[in-house]
Amino acid sequence: MTIGTTPIPDQTGRTAIITGGSSGIGKATAAALAAQGARVILAVRDQARGRAAAAELGGLAESRPLDLGSLASVREFARTVDGPVDYLINNAGSMTATRRLTADGFESQFGVNHLGHFALTNLLLDQVTGRVITVSSTNHRKAHLDFADLQWERRPYRPFGAYGQTKLANLLFTRELQRRLEKAGSSVLATAAHPGWAATGFTMTTGRRVVDGALALGTRLLAQSPEGGARPVLSATVGDVPGGSFSGPRFGVRGPAALEEMSGEALDDDIASQLWEVSERLTGVR
Repeated sequence: MTIGTTPIPDQTGRTAIITGGSSGIGKATAAALAAQGARVILAVRDQARGRAAAAELGGLAESRPLDLGSLASVREFARTVDGPVDYLINNAGSMTATRRLTADGFESQFGVNHLGHFALTNLLLDQVTGRVITVSSTNHRKAHLDFADLQWERRPYRPFGAYGQTKLANLLFTRELQRRLEKAGSSVLATAAHPGWAATGFTMTTGRRVVDGALALGTRLLAQSPEGGARPVLSATVGDVPGGSFSGPRFGVRGPAALEEMSGEALDDDIASQLWEVSERLTGVR
């Protein structure tokens, strides 16, 4: 696989951890890195699927249990990681049509998509030698963080609103992590990416039959393959991109990887700092 027109460089001796790496964008990313010699750790909740994916990838691929909806599971996974990690790819995501809670009592989308990855990254950060890559979405553009009700306890629950909030949080986390890495004099980069519209098995649900039907039809007609969706993630992982950058398909929903601008609240440094402090308090991870 290439990223844009550039082949992925040799990855022999490198280690990549990919959350949600047993299917979709995560599996396609893992396959591309493994094909170039990387050791790939698939961090997934369903170990039957994880082991099957690792066997399919071959080489140095392996599966380890990780439930991002449980901080105890995140801590246990982090304890199993020995040695340096070249790439930590925060890829896994969740979307639900109704409000659900994680094992720790967080709204599930916020808990899995942001807080779980926030905790995982900070627990492993001393071992990361290359990059932290977080998969976001263009849904961040119209999203807003309501710090008075991050868990959707008082507002009427809106699935897309909750999902967009988590994807905005992913970008704010990336930018604040990059700022802190630079301040500490670290050479590690924090980058972000979005896959565009890709047919991965990840279901966007609103709870409204007509809207969900239109989304399913659009996926059949417009979506690119998981391999196509993985290109921006691979660009953010091994490409010549700066820290704090955001990679996506050149043509919005599909196409070769290119850098693009974040928008809205994603560029607000004060909001990024506030989110970091709230996330530390909620997860107990600093």
